[in-house]
Amino acid sequence: MYTVKGKVDKDSLLTEHMPLVKRLAHHMKAKLPPSVEVDDLVQAGMIGLLDAINRYEETHGAQFETYAVMRIRGAMLDELRSSDWMPRSMRQDMRKIESAMSTLQQRLGRPPSESEVAKMLKLSLADYQEMLSEGGGHQLVYYEDFHDEDGNDSFLDRYAHDEEADPLRALLDTDFRQAVIDAIDALPPREKILMGLYYEEELNLKEIGAVMGVSESRVSQLHTQAVARLRATLREQAWTGPA
Repeated sequence: MYTVKGKVDKDSLLTEHMPLVKRLAHHMKAKLPPSVEVDDLVQAGMIGLLDAINRYEETHGAQFETYAVMRIRGAMLDELRSSDWMPRSMRQDMRKIESAMSTLQQRLGRPPSESEVAKMLKLSLADYQEMLSEGGGHQLVYYEDFHDEDGNDSFLDRYAHDEEADPLRALLDTDFRQAVIDAIDALPPREKILMGLYYEEELNLKEIGAVMGVSESRVSQLHTQAVARLRATLREQAWTGPA
């Protein structure tokens, strides 16, 4: 990957890692609404890859693919944010779910069941599950999470101490990564298995449904619910500190 002068061969890096961009785009697309075009994610990811290549010489010691994945995903998330693919009303619904989960977790001392969350929200179980379905594509981290609507620090700011750093990179370099691992470990068993199949084994929703014996739509609901639990847990830990 280096020229005779010892410089990074940028053209070779670009050609070699183009399939990585497409793989990451399709993996991200699997949890997003139909309105999101995979080609848009690929285009944004290519910009992230080019950025990684141009910056790589400044990051000695970092394995290129690891660094590139971070930049590619960051560019894709930035594209999603700028296109505002999740309506404000839907984001508000997800915040309500997160708030209900946090309240019930503190009250019960354990992850609340779907029925308990639905009751807290004064919804039928069917309506709650429909809300989860509509929230498909809910993410663990949004760029706007670094500040609340009034411009004040939010819970993710407390994990990122370097204001000049790329927010996603700052998170990966701090305690946030371990906090996510701990939060996943505390999920209900079925959701913990789902997250492992999705993020570690990289199965798609249909494949996970086959493994778990449920429909693809049900997997999507459970994934959205698991992400809401993780966000609620991380928010609580950021303000109170780890247990």
